[in-house]
Amino acid sequence: MSPNTALRDILHGYRNGTITEDDALAAIEGFRIEMLEGMARIDTGRAVRCGMPEVVLAEGKDPEVFAEIMLTHTAAAGRCIATRVSPEQAGVLTERIRPTDLTLDYREAARALVLGDRPAPAPKGGIVAILTAGTSDIRVAEEARLIAEEMGCEVRTAYDVGVAGIHRLFSAMKDLIPAHVFIVAAGREGTLPAIVSGLVDRPVIGVPVSTGYGYMGAGEAALASMLQSCSVLSVVNIDAGFTAGAFAAQIANLVAKDA
Repeated sequence: MSPNTALRDILHGYRNGTITEDDALAAIEGFRIEMLEGMARIDTGRAVRCGMPEVVLAEGKDPEVFAEIMLTHTAAAGRCIATRVSPEQAGVLTERIRPTDLTLDYREAARALVLGDRPAPAPKGGIVAILTAGTSDIRVAEEARLIAEEMGCEVRTAYDVGVAGIHRLFSAMKDLIPAHVFIVAAGREGTLPAIVSGLVDRPVIGVPVSTGYGYMGAGEAALASMLQSCSVLSVVNIDAGFTAGAFAAQIANLVAKDA
C-alpha cells in the first residue's frame, strides 16, 4: 500500500527544511486514527486538522459500545464530545468512569456530554449569539452552544423571542450585538432567522427545528422558509445544532484572530 500522499509531502518538507519539526508534528497529528476492535475508526486528529473537535453521534449506538468509543477517544485526545445522548448511554458511561479521574459534563437539555481529563479549551475571543424562536427549540440551541464553547467561543443566548411576540426580540438583542455571528433556531414556519438577518450586520446561521405539525411539519416548513429567505443567511439541516455551532465558532474565532 502506498503511503498517504499528504503525509509523504509533510515528511519531504521536513527533510528539505521547508517546514519545522513542530509544524511537521502538528500536521502528522492531524492524520491520527484510533481503531476500536474493527468496529470504529476514531478521528483523533480532527482538532489539529480542521480546528474543531471530533464529535461522537451517540444515537443508535449500543450503550456499552458508545462508552468504549468515548473512552478510547478521550485516552487519545484528552477530551471527547457526544451528541444525541440517551439517559441510558450517559448512565453506562458514568459507571465506566467511576474508577478513573475523568470528568463527565452531561448537558441534559442539549442531549450531549463532554468527557475529558483536561479543562475546556481556553477562550479564543470569538463571540457567538444564539437565539431561539420558542422554548421547544432550546434543545437544538443548547447542542450548538456546547460545540461553540468547546471551540473556545463565548456564547450569549436569548431564548423564546419568536415572531408570535416579536416585541420580545428587540430588548433581547441588546446584549447580543457584540457577537461575531448569530445562530437562530426556529421551528414551525421558521421566520425568525430572516428577521434577525435583517437587523444585524453579522453572519446569520438559520437552524430549522423539527417542531410543528400537519402539512410540512417536523421542520420541513421551517427549512423551506429559511431557504427561500430574501434576507442573507446560511441554513443548516433540520435539528443540526452541531453543524451550526461548529460553523459559527469557525467564523467567530477567525474574526477574533484577525481583529
